[in-house]
Amino acid sequence: MHVLFADDEKNLQELIRSELPRFGYNVTVCPDGLTAVAALEKEPFDCLLVDLNMPGMNGIEVIAKARELRPEIEVVIMTGKPTTETAIAAVHYQVFDYLTKPCRLVDISGLLGRVAERQQNKRQLVALEHRLKRAEGDNKMIGDAKRMQSVRNLIGKVAPTESTVLIRGETGCGKELVARAVHQASLRADQPLVAINCGALPENLIESELFGHCKGAFTGADAARVGLFEVADGGTIFLDEIGELPLAMQAKLLRVLETGDIRRLGDNQTVHVDVRVVCATHRDLEAMAQEGTFREDLMFRINTFEIEVPPLRDRVEDIMPLAIHLLRRHRTDGADDQLFTAEAAAELEAHQWPGNVRELANVVEHAAILCDKFPIGTEDLPRHFGKRQLRKELRESEPMSLREIEMVAIERSLQRHDGNKAAAAEELGVSLKTLYNKVNAAEEKKLAG
Repeated sequence: MHVLFADDEKNLQELIRSELPRFGYNVTVCPDGLTAVAALEKEPFDCLLVDLNMPGMNGIEVIAKARELRPEIEVVIMTGKPTTETAIAAVHYQVFDYLTKPCRLVDISGLLGRVAERQQNKRQLVALEHRLKRAEGDNKMIGDAKRMQSVRNLIGKVAPTESTVLIRGETGCGKELVARAVHQASLRADQPLVAINCGALPENLIESELFGHCKGAFTGADAARVGLFEVADGGTIFLDEIGELPLAMQAKLLRVLETGDIRRLGDNQTVHVDVRVVCATHRDLEAMAQEGTFREDLMFRINTFEIEVPPLRDRVEDIMPLAIHLLRRHRTDGADDQLFTAEAAAELEAHQWPGNVRELANVVEHAAILCDKFPIGTEDLPRHFGKRQLRKELRESEPMSLREIEMVAIERSLQRHDGNKAAAAEELGVSLKTLYNKVNAAEEKKLAG
């Protein structure tokens, strides 16, 4: 940790300069406020340890300047005459703590240790926020297709209301992104959005996850736990894949939606929560209701307002803008109009995308890793794209023998792997020896012909 120490007492300057490095701190010592400000202008510091009474520029003025130059710096005040005015100033400038002179070296070191711990916690928080952002992606909805414009219009209409929303669409098409957009445009945007995948929870834990439990409610319940409905109180809860909920839980969820009251497992008392519910599913809930696997009354309750998210294959014009947007998560080099070759773009747009945007994200990540320099070509796309291109070429070509078709596949694979026969053999599902034999046989046939 880099510490800036400002004090006009020479004995204290020498003590700090000689002793603090022994505790692992990098220290810059300044004899007055003006020198301290000059140091702040030149380099970053983690902590400012400053005396209040100095000639020329007092400690409060130094702190004010430090807040302008280095807003993230932690400040510790040293003073022999604490007053109400300095206490008010300390609060105003968000001072970490203060030491009363005379103070011991162990007190200074101990306080700096707490500053270092706080700095570490800040860094960890920034890292966690970064990881969360990478995991969730940003909430920007990409695409100008007509059906996506309709989705945006529906979000704009329903978001300011308190209505329950049901989002329908295929797996991977962006239902959670729509749910986040509804929350962020709502009056609850400054409150929590809690997302839960109903299909990913073991049946015996769903009720505890949603509503919580008391200590001893079941085997292994060593402590009380707050459920996700309580965590989301005042905000929004997103129940993804609601069609996967067991029937018993559907009845309990219906009661919560109707009354707003939840009951923790093992508790006799109810707790009222103020939660807006947004649901999503890729299942046909009407068919499930007819089959008896989904409660019809719950279906009507959650389907106050419906948003249908189109599959990616129905919004082809959005594929390349999405691909560029997703690529920017992994690569920042290259100009947007030079990231993909025309052939690669054609391959992406011709694909049917059964996995929708989630599949596109995986394909783009694969290409970002494989591509050494832009533009990304067809050789950087996953294997199934190359195989589909081969099938297209075979359909459009003149009739060929089985051996000729086989050699076309081998040649295409070798091209994709820059002549690496081992990689081509692995892709084609044959041994390296078999590949060599077929290539040699083809070459011999050419020479003989």
